[in-house]
Parts: sequence; structure tokens; C-alpha cells
Amino acid sequence: MRPETLLYPAPEGLFCPDGGFYVDPVRPVERALITHGHSDHARAGHAHVLATRQTLDIMRLRYGEDFAGSEQAVGYGEALSVNGVNVSFHPAGHVLGSAQIAIGKGGTRIVVSGDYKRRPDPTCAAYEPVACDIFITEATFGLPVFHHPDPLTEMAKLLGSLRQFPERTHLIGAYALGKAQRVIRLLRDAGYDQPIYIHGAMERLCDYYVGQGIDLGELRPATVEVSDAAAFRGAVVVGPPSAFSDRWARRFQEPLAAFASGWMLVRQRAKQLGVELPLVISDHCDWPELTETITELHPAEVWVTHGREEALVRWCELAGIPARPLHLIGYEDEGD
Repeated sequence: MRPETLLYPAPEGLFCPDGGFYVDPVRPVERALITHGHSDHARAGHAHVLATRQTLDIMRLRYGEDFAGSEQAVGYGEALSVNGVNVSFHPAGHVLGSAQIAIGKGGTRIVVSGDYKRRPDPTCAAYEPVACDIFITEATFGLPVFHHPDPLTEMAKLLGSLRQFPERTHLIGAYALGKAQRVIRLLRDAGYDQPIYIHGAMERLCDYYVGQGIDLGELRPATVEVSDAAAFRGAVVVGPPSAFSDRWARRFQEPLAAFASGWMLVRQRAKQLGVELPLVISDHCDWPELTETITELHPAEVWVTHGREEALVRWCELAGIPARPLHLIGYEDEGD
């Protein structure tokens, strides 16, 4: 079966006509297969959703009980047939519950990576390579300039800052799903055993992670009034980046703004955001990981989506692997 007839871009997202489903559609559809819970991939309003149990739970936490007409949970490696199309979900290593989706029929197998990373992360199942004819890869950091450092090195920078500025509250900007929990766990693994304060927008997701067996240590709500701001002297506070521009952030004791993101490798972006301590911690593959993954899988063809598509397509061509950009729209960098 020709890959272009098995799965192709449509206005709603990647569409499999034989299976009658879309992968991570950007608008409500009859049947959606969802790779993970970030809002640019998992939207409410679909008639039927197929995803991992954790992704379904996260969608419910974010959108409410009626996020979809019906839902079906699938385990990693479980084989399903959707209207005669073979479908299976495999760990992507991006966030809790994240999955690559393998789609096969007529001797052709396509793997949709969704968002993925190769670095170790105790807050989610590790990426597993899945043999395929066509590999659809993200390219969020698909430029040769992106070489992300070891996350433990970034934690050492944070711990060093805490020692250097013991009187200041360290505010760490991190997205509520995945990045916040990973940063907290990295701090714990680096030996930080003090209470960590979290913004109210993160409480339910952190509670869910803990309920799934992810040890985050002692967490406290970052509720602050002017009268008790000194209680956060020298503390670590984790909150969504959007909260750092409102009154909530200005109430803390001499706040030192940090931001955990792969984009902190771009100094100008950190400067524009007023970040004093950039922490280069990404939940996506950097350039070496993208190219190493493609080399390892050695697919017959690579399709590249949502990111810096052209550079990775060119690298594939120079490596003798046919490749093309999909030019999908509607996928941002919520998870980084």
C-alpha cells in the first residue's frame, strides 16, 4: 500500500482514510488518536478518542469529564485494529503517557512520533525505537545549532545560584504538564530535599504524577500574601511561564527569574523574556538526537513536521534517505 494513501495531511491533521481516524487533530473530529496530553496535540470535543490511559486522564484533568464523546485506553505495545488498520502505541519519552503511534496496512507501516525525546527521564516511560517504512518525526529543535546540555549540569547551575543568592526566591518557569514535574524530579535527584513550592495551576497535574508513582518530594502551594513574602526567602518556586508576568510573581522575596526550556539555548530569547537564570532543559530531541534516531531506524522515507522542517529534510537527503516536509500547522511548543 502506498504510504500517501494510508496517511496524509488534511486541514484537521494527519488523516487515515481506511481507518477513519486522525492523529492529533487540531479541530473536533469523529475519531482521534492522541499521542500525548499537551494542548497543541490533545484537544477537547472529539466524538471518540483513543490514547494511553495516562493521556486520557490528563485530558480529563485539563478539559473536564466531558472532554470527548467516548474514550478508549490502549496500553503500550497493545495491537488494535481500527476499521481494518493495524494500530499500536509505543513510548515516546516526552511526558507521562506520551506515545508514538504505529499505523499499518497492506505491508506498509508508518510511525508517527508525536513529540519525543531520547534523554533519560524518570517521570515518563523511555522512548522505544519502532521499526517502520515511514517515520514521521517532529523537528522542534531541527537545526544543527541545537545541542542541549546534560540536564544535571543545568541543575548544578540552579543549585549554585541558590547557594550564591540564599536570600532570593528562585522562580522557575516550567510548563505545567511534563516540564514542571521533570524539573522537580531533577532537583530531587541532584540532592535538593527542601520543600518545593508550586503554582496552583500545577497542583492537580503534580498530584496525578505522584499518584502514578512519580516521587516529587514535599510540595507546597505557592500561595503568598505581601505579609508573608519573606517566608519564601531562599525557596524554589515552580510556576507556568505565563504567571511570571503578573502580580503573583512580584510578591516574592527578591525573585530571581529562571526558565527551563530548550529555547534557553538562544540567549536573545532568554534576554527578551527577562530570564536571569536560563536552564536549558528540553522535552524534545535536539539535533544530534533527531539525526541519530533517523539513522538508527533507517526508514525508507522520513516525513518531517512541526518545527524546523527544511534543515532536517536536507540532512536526510544528504544521508541518502528520501524525505519531505508535511507543513502541518497548529502545533506549538507548549511542552518546552
